[in-house]
Amino acid sequence: MNTRTRTDQPGWLEIVVGIAAMAVVGFAFPILLSDQIDLTGAGGGAFLACLSGIAGLAGFGAAMLVRRRPLPAFGIRRTTARWLWIGVAGGAVALLAKGVLVPLFMWLTDVPTDTQAGYAAGASGGIWLLIVTAIGLVVLTPIGEEFLFRGVVTTGLLRYGPVIATVGSAVIFALLHGINVVLPAALVVGVITAELRRRSDSVWPGVVVHAFNNSITVIAYAVAPGIAA
Repeated sequence: MNTRTRTDQPGWLEIVVGIAAMAVVGFAFPILLSDQIDLTGAGGGAFLACLSGIAGLAGFGAAMLVRRRPLPAFGIRRTTARWLWIGVAGGAVALLAKGVLVPLFMWLTDVPTDTQAGYAAGASGGIWLLIVTAIGLVVLTPIGEEFLFRGVVTTGLLRYGPVIATVGSAVIFALLHGINVVLPAALVVGVITAELRRRSDSVWPGVVVHAFNNSITVIAYAVAPGIAA
C-alpha cells in the first residue's frame, strides 16, 4: 500500500478536469462529426473504438497538466508478474460476472441494448477494420480508461478510504458508459480494477483486466456481430 501524503495525490480538480476532457473528446467530438462520417457503419465503428481510448488518454493528460505530478502519483508504475496474472484472473471473474449480470439487468429493465453495435460492425467489417477495432478496444481503451478512472479518479478518492475509492470510482466509470446494457459489466470491471489499483499501487493490473474483457468482446463481435444487440 502506498504511503504518499494526500498532497501528493490528485484531487477533485484533476478528477473534474479529466472527466470533462474525456467527455469533450469521447462524446461531443462524435456528435460534431456525425454529419460528415457514418459512425454507424464498419469504418465508423472502428473509429469510435479508437476514439474511446484516445478520449481516456486526453482526460488523463488534461488531469495531469493541472498540477504536473509525476506518473507514479497516478499509479503509473511498474508492477510484478504476479499482479499481472492476478489481473488476468480478475478479467476472467469480470467476464463470468458479466455473463450473469447483463442478462439479469436486461430482464429487469428496459434499457438500450444496441449501444455497442458500432464496435460490432467494426470488428466484423473485414480484417483491417478488425485490426483497427482491436487496437482501439484492446490496447488504447484499457490504457486510456485505466489511466483516467483508476489513475486519477480512484487515486483521488483514496483520501476518503478504500471503500469510497473503489465503489465511488466504479460507479462513476459505469455511469459514464451510460444507462444501458453495458452498465452492470462496467460496474463489475470498475470495482475489480479499482481494487487492484489500490492493492498493487499500480494501474497495470487493471489494464490487464480491461484488455482481457475487451479482447473477448472483440472476438465475439467478429464471430457473431449480432450479439451487440
